[in-house]
Amino acid sequence: MGVEVNGHTVETDEEGYLVKLDDWNPEVAKAMAALEALTLTEPHWEVLHFLRGYYDEYQIAPTVRVLTKAIGRKLGPDKGNSKYLYGLFPKGPAKQACKYAGLPKPTGCR
Repeated sequence: MGVEVNGHTVETDEEGYLVKLDDWNPEVAKAMAALEALTLTEPHWEVLHFLRGYYDEYQIAPTVRVLTKAIGRKLGPDKGNSKYLYGLFPKGPAKQACKYAGLPKPTGCR
């Protein structure tokens, strides 16, 4: 399985998560989002970059509850709430955003 990016295929698992985290770049994120009919806007990128920094620091993809609280602390309460995050990532802020950020599927996500 994989996602087509600029003429080559980037390998993904059966759920669409990158097999190699080092394969991620913004073009990969855009291609993954396009497969789900989502266009990434500046608010999406803000969350994706936050997630990549979180993963670099803690070596784990956060669950939605942890993500919501962490975003609230870093980006403010208007962005650190479920309604805002589900508006950006309707298939699940942690699950969908981690996929586009090139991170593993968060523990506990189905």
